[in-house]
Amino acid sequence: MNFESSTENKSVEIAVERPPFSDEYIFPCTECHAEMETDPQPRELGMHEEIVENMNHDNENRWCLDCHDINNRDSLRLASGKLLGFNESYMLCGQCHGDKLRDWKVGIHGQRTGYWNGNKKYLLCVHCHDPHSPRFKQLTPEPPPEVHGRVSTTDSQQTEEKDQKKE
Repeated sequence: MNFESSTENKSVEIAVERPPFSDEYIFPCTECHAEMETDPQPRELGMHEEIVENMNHDNENRWCLDCHDINNRDSLRLASGKLLGFNESYMLCGQCHGDKLRDWKVGIHGQRTGYWNGNKKYLLCVHCHDPHSPRFKQLTPEPPPEVHGRVSTTDSQQTEEKDQKKE
């Protein structure tokens, strides 16, 4: 994977693992799509139920072929028409999420984990975010800790007064 560092303006090669989805889910799409006639019009899909059910990514304005190439399903497509491999998906995400891409390139938003002076692991957007529903699900807060015994303001005031008398 290549990207230009905003501080050095030179390409850097980064080895990344595949996204945390099964190979059938992402690679290679052409096994099914190569022989199919593609209807480019947005419509309700009869396949990919697992994606359709969970799709939550500007659904009113987005369509599969905004990101996936119509002729080569093993590629993603930028708005400019440039084709990308799935290992360059950060460039596709960055078209709409430029602030996140900027932060990702300099290591602030998730791109890298590890040690200052040691092994580092480089991540793509899809290692943490489902590309079809990228927002994290809201966390349910844990209940507060249990209070043992009684706590009152008068108890703490009395303790403070005792501490002051000892001094």
